[in-house]
Amino acid sequence: MSGLALRGVSADPLLPPDWAVVAVALVLPTAVTWLYFVALDGQPEVLQKGAYGVGKTIQFVLPAVWIWLVRHEPMAWPTFAWRDAVVGIAFGLAVLGAMVGLYFFWFQPAGLFDQAAVEARAKLAAFGVSRLGSYIALAAFYSIGHSLLEEYYWRWFVFRQLARGVTLPAAIAISSLGFMAHHVLVLGKFFGYDSPLTWLFSAGVAIGGAVWAWLYAKSGSLLGPWLSHAVVDATIFVIGWNLVRPA
Repeated sequence: MSGLALRGVSADPLLPPDWAVVAVALVLPTAVTWLYFVALDGQPEVLQKGAYGVGKTIQFVLPAVWIWLVRHEPMAWPTFAWRDAVVGIAFGLAVLGAMVGLYFFWFQPAGLFDQAAVEARAKLAAFGVSRLGSYIALAAFYSIGHSLLEEYYWRWFVFRQLARGVTLPAAIAISSLGFMAHHVLVLGKFFGYDSPLTWLFSAGVAIGGAVWAWLYAKSGSLLGPWLSHAVVDATIFVIGWNLVRPA
């Protein structure tokens, strides 16, 4: 099935400049994550926050600049119809159940998150998140705002552009692996790059990205993927608080 059948996707094939931008978009989030999360680890808070803010701004502005200012395509914002939103919520709740069950009944009792707890506390402190109130604010931002921005970036832009040049399965696979890549850096920092958990959870991120890309392709709406993504991110932060909260 060709990606050109997707709703709202231009029938024009990708030109070399389009391919170049898609390639940049696939690796940019990983480069940004490496900078603020790895390279600047242990540096002053202002440097880490500054790199994060500048990097994320560039990342999320790139699609709008390319589509509307360079290609001069119509100002068609991502749609938010309720179609298939229930499927997205159901998937998010299924992931929630799996994550909570695995964490509380296996990973935590086995001490598999002990190293991650130490690393998470240090990273939160480096970003000035030291109390429940600031943690809730961070969780709300990521679960509601950042998840929407990632869906706009990964599904509406990266996946949608890839679907103009490759088959639908290939567009889903490539965009989902790109989505996974920057999570590998975060998970590797928390668990170690030689830990099976890093690669197990990274595979889970790629599967989630593939489901959200498929759902977006099926519905033409970001609502289902966004709500699903938001549920998963909120679950991560609930588990995270259990991990880092003061004894």
